[in-house]
Amino acid sequence: MVVAMAVDALLGWPSWLFARIGHPVTWLGRLIGAIDRGWNRSADPPALRRAVGVAGALAVIALSVALGWIFQSWLPSGWIQIVLVGVLAWPLVALRSLNDHVADVVKPLMAGDIAGARDAVSRIVGRDPATLDEAGIARAAIESLAENASDGIVAPVFWGALFGLPGILGYKAINTLDSMIGHRSERHEAFGWAAARIDDVANFIPARLTGFLFILLAPRRSEALSCMTRDARRHRSPNAGWPEAAMAGALGVRLSGPRVYHGNVTSEPWLNEGARDPRAADISEALAVYRRAMLLLAGLLAILALA
Repeated sequence: MVVAMAVDALLGWPSWLFARIGHPVTWLGRLIGAIDRGWNRSADPPALRRAVGVAGALAVIALSVALGWIFQSWLPSGWIQIVLVGVLAWPLVALRSLNDHVADVVKPLMAGDIAGARDAVSRIVGRDPATLDEAGIARAAIESLAENASDGIVAPVFWGALFGLPGILGYKAINTLDSMIGHRSERHEAFGWAAARIDDVANFIPARLTGFLFILLAPRRSEALSCMTRDARRHRSPNAGWPEAAMAGALGVRLSGPRVYHGNVTSEPWLNEGARDPRAADISEALAVYRRAMLLLAGLLAILALA
C-alpha cells in the first residue's frame, strides 16, 4: 500500500492512459450499471427488489475479491510481490486526483472568479453550483476533500493493508456500488439497500481513522478533537461526519448545513456551528492538513511493514 500511495502521488492516473483503457472504477461501474438495468425492475415488489439488490451487490464484491486473489496468487513472493501488488493497487488510491481536483477550486476562487470556481467544484460535489457563493464553494470543496480522503485513500489502503489485492479490490467494489445505487431514490431505495449498508460497515473504521489523522496534523488539535467527538454523529452519514467534523475544527470553520440538490433544499445540521464561514484560503489550509495526514499514514504503514 505504501508503494501504491507513492506511485499515485507521483503519477496520478494519466489522462492518456484513461483515454486508452479507462480506469478500474469505470470498469466496475459498467458492470454495476448492467446489473442495475437488468435486475432492478420497477414492476417487482420492494421486498424482491431488495433481495435481488443484495444478490447483485454480493456478486460484484465476490467477483472483485476473487480477481484480486487470482492476480495476487500468480505473483512471485518477496519484494517483487510487494512492488507488483503496489503497482496493481495504484489505480485504486485516489491520492493525487483528490488533491488536484480540490486545488482546482482554489485558483479561480482566490482570483474572485466565482463562475470558474463553481465549475471546478461541480466536478467533485453533487449540489447545485449555481446556488453557491464563496463560502458555499469553499465549504463544498473542504467537505469533499475530508470525506473523499476517507473513501478514496484511507479506506482502500486500510483494506489493502489487511488483505492485499482482494481487500482493496473488494473495497472499491463496495464503494462504487454505494455511489451508483446506494442512494435513497425511488429507483434505488430497495435495490440499493444492501450496497449502502455494506458501505457503512466497510467505512466505519477508516472514517474514524481519517478523522484522527486530521486531528494529529491539525493547526488546532484540541478544537478538531472536540468538534469531531461532539458533532460527527450529527451528520446524515454514519461515517462522513467524522473526517468532516475533524476538518471543521482543525480549520476553525463551520461545515455542512443546508444545501441545494436538483432544486431542492436539504436541511442538514451544522458541524462546528457558531464558527465562521470558510474562505478560499481555508481550502489551501485543508489541503495542507490532508497532505500531511496522508504522508503520516504512509509513514505509519511503512513502519508497520518494516517491523
